[in-house]
Amino acid sequence: MTRNQQPAITMEVVTDPEELAQARVQDERYDRNWSWFSAHAAEFYSRYRGKCLCIAGQELFVGDSIQEVLDLAQSAHPEDNGRFTRLIPLEKAFRIYAH
Repeated sequence: MTRNQQPAITMEVVTDPEELAQARVQDERYDRNWSWFSAHAAEFYSRYRGKCLCIAGQELFVGDSIQEVLDLAQSAHPEDNGRFTRLIPLEKAFRIYAH
């Protein structure tokens, strides 16, 4: 891809009931993990500065790299496809994200 080319974007409408059911289960797992994380976020952000976090099975996994925490989480909760990761900045600061 050259510098001036835009990547192709493909959108599909998913209608397969089985695929939709799997997506709902994944969303529910993510929502449970996010709710658990949100309830503990203040503690995690103050305690794990400079670390990578992964939440799976409403359990915290901490390490020095995203791959490390993903490996730990997947080993402990292989069925949880609603896991997510966070990198906790080393220093507390205001951040502005914009394009």
